[in-house]
Amino acid sequence: MNYDPIKKDLGAVFNQSTFLRKTFYKLLDLLLLRTWHVHRELKAWMKNKSSAKILDAGSGFGQYSFYLAKRNKQYSIDALDVKEEQIADCNLFFKKCGLVNANFAFGDLTKSIAQNKYDLVLCVDVMEHILEDVTVFKNFNQAMKPGAMLLISTPSDQGGSDVHEETGESFIGEHVRDGYPYEEMAGKLKEAGFNKFEILYSYGQPGKIAWKLSMKYPMLTLNKSKAFFALMPFYYALTYPFSYLLNWADTYTRHSSGTGLIVKAWKDIVAVHEPVI
Repeated sequence: MNYDPIKKDLGAVFNQSTFLRKTFYKLLDLLLLRTWHVHRELKAWMKNKSSAKILDAGSGFGQYSFYLAKRNKQYSIDALDVKEEQIADCNLFFKKCGLVNANFAFGDLTKSIAQNKYDLVLCVDVMEHILEDVTVFKNFNQAMKPGAMLLISTPSDQGGSDVHEETGESFIGEHVRDGYPYEEMAGKLKEAGFNKFEILYSYGQPGKIAWKLSMKYPMLTLNKSKAFFALMPFYYALTYPFSYLLNWADTYTRHSSGTGLIVKAWKDIVAVHEPVI
């Protein structure tokens, strides 16, 4: 199934006003389990960061840039994406909200981005779409300040794109890979110059059930008929209490396996030695 047409339809509905766009962001925050995991890591990172330069690599609808920009006006955010329409929509929306600390622009992550510029690089739901992943990791490392953190959310190889052994096909048609094995992710981070990293599983048993309730079944139905859009509030009124509890359990449980990966990697701090006179 291809998500992009559904994303475009949802964007058209929620772009009609700033209120609807904010409502859309809130719904994404509540429904997407990966957002729960990403927000948890961002909250921990923000505790000691009164100001920061941030790269939102593959910003999409802009909900993560919005979250960061609202939390601290001293955060300066560069948001890159390849979809010109979404870039324009985000810039207009942020302007209407009076958020001047985030800027959206076209950016190809396989090309050089910057040199020693960012305190944080955020990359959510992106790496499964890019073949040249090591090149992108190297570009991130190059763009980060020494000691800066890279935060990635991406599918694992344990069914992260809802791949089933009998077909070998991904539920999400736009993915170029089904997911990363733990060892492959670790190896590619090392190849890109990251010597310190932590890789955690997300979407354990609670998350798998929550994802089916809150995302898979509604998206499959919407893909068949847009008429289901009118029934979605009633569907979520019935199912979301269960999804909420499952999301909470997944976020605050350490999983030995899971269909998603939360990756944190830090750029080496290079010691600068004063010349001996």
